[in-house]
Amino acid sequence: MTDPFVPPGAPVPQGLPVPQAPPPGAYGVPVGGYQAPVGGYSAPSAPAASRVMGAVSLVAALIAALVAPAVAGVLALQIGLAVSVDDLVDRSGDFVIAALFPVRIETLWAEIMFWLGTVLGLFGVIGGIVAVARRRGRGMGIAAIVIAALGPGIFFLAVAIMYGIGNGIAFDPMA
Repeated sequence: MTDPFVPPGAPVPQGLPVPQAPPPGAYGVPVGGYQAPVGGYSAPSAPAASRVMGAVSLVAALIAALVAPAVAGVLALQIGLAVSVDDLVDRSGDFVIAALFPVRIETLWAEIMFWLGTVLGLFGVIGGIVAVARRRGRGMGIAAIVIAALGPGIFFLAVAIMYGIGNGIAFDPMA
């Protein structure tokens, strides 16, 4: 784009409109306003946002979706080796909690893993949302949300499969 400002006393280039002279006693302002200074002050760039929030959320989600189900799965295997599914459910279909007495420690630790996974999974989802919204580790925040959302399914699948395997090993009807 061509500059419409022509200094006073300079010849006017062809094709440009001729500026009018200011009235007597007026302050001389160039037509088109003042030009931006070359090499002048510019606003400092914003510092890069820390990606710590996204990273912490991702670690919490990974622990909730992988570590807690793995530990609970091992505990469920031990419970399945000691308590038959036939002992857990009576003929009317009610759950018999007293059947878990021999494995009460394993049951307690499995429940602790459940609640630990729940708390870390919620932190992973909420922290991931904050990281995405504030652009503080956006990719890791999205991954944290997805992984933490899959965590409960992974937990219950691991516990059910490992309990079934333990039950199948210890109480095989064919043996």
